[in-house]
Amino acid sequence: MNKKGYTYLKFSGLVILIIILFAFTSKRNKQRKINKVSIEFVEEQDPYVNEMTVNKLLIQNQERVTNVGKEILVLNTVEKGLDAHKMIEHSDVYLTVNGELKAQIKQRSPIARVNAVTSFYVDVTGSTMPLSNSYSAHVPLVHNVSEREVPEVFPLLKKIQDDEFLKKHVVGVFRTFKGHYELELRVYSFRVVIGKVENLENKVRNFKAFYQKALKDQSLDKYKKVSLQFSNQVVCTIK
Repeated sequence: MNKKGYTYLKFSGLVILIIILFAFTSKRNKQRKINKVSIEFVEEQDPYVNEMTVNKLLIQNQERVTNVGKEILVLNTVEKGLDAHKMIEHSDVYLTVNGELKAQIKQRSPIARVNAVTSFYVDVTGSTMPLSNSYSAHVPLVHNVSEREVPEVFPLLKKIQDDEFLKKHVVGVFRTFKGHYELELRVYSFRVVIGKVENLENKVRNFKAFYQKALKDQSLDKYKKVSLQFSNQVVCTIK
């Protein structure tokens, strides 16, 4: 047999072997059963949705699922069911070669809690989410804001979340009847008047400069209000 014929025969044999292996693997996969369910919460987050809730969403009947062949379980449908939960931002569901059903869960992250007749959270994307039965988030409490006004206040809430100084000091956000906003601080009793949710970078920069100076002068306890709504200045009201 010449070299060309030998190469052809070798290639044909390899193709046949691949087909046999594929058929064998496919048959084993169809016969394989789900014998374990594993849930993993990605990133370090507070438990707004617990493992029991996710498990119920994954499988309504544990015994039934552990006895169902892999081909019957539609993973995309399972993922869509998880993603539809109001506490879940994203899920990834897959089956391992050992027959283990795994679900990786990323929860939504609240950055503020709105005090309303039916209270709710605002998450990092500006969307609303219900309160959790598993955990209460340590976030600023927002007053006099309805769900309709969330887009208006969201840039301020996001600024508080992203700025370490504000995140440390701000515990409350109030909306006045004029649509202006004021901040309540954790330690000091004075209100910080933001005014309209605009020019936030400049307002926060001015407040930080004022705070550092007043802290050095030990005068922070003297004020009733500190207004940032006027351009490039901080206006203080004495108690």
